[in-house]
Amino acid sequence: MKMSHGPRARSRKKMTKKVRERGLPPIRRYLAKFEVGEYAAVDINPSEHYGFPHHRFQGRTGVIVGMQGDCYKLKIRDGGMEKILIVHPVHLKKIKVEKRVQ
Repeated sequence: MKMSHGPRARSRKKMTKKVRERGLPPIRRYLAKFEVGEYAAVDINPSEHYGFPHHRFQGRTGVIVGMQGDCYKLKIRDGGMEKILIVHPVHLKKIKVEKRVQ
């Protein structure tokens, strides 16, 4: 049989919730606000399909650089390149980052 190449291919363990976490996320995750320059991590919620980044970016951390519709643009580094992900706030988690003094 031909192998699947869909957006959820080979993500069985990564995209399943624990039994007690099942169901939709709280409303505060949908309404989360981020400012430009804030740091955020990709924390994919598999029960919400809108604004879903590719599962290869699960756990990556980046900087919010703007908005596009209801979603945020998140700049990350991937393999020495900078990439812009368009992610709904339900799939983002705020990160506290200490500023380095040079």
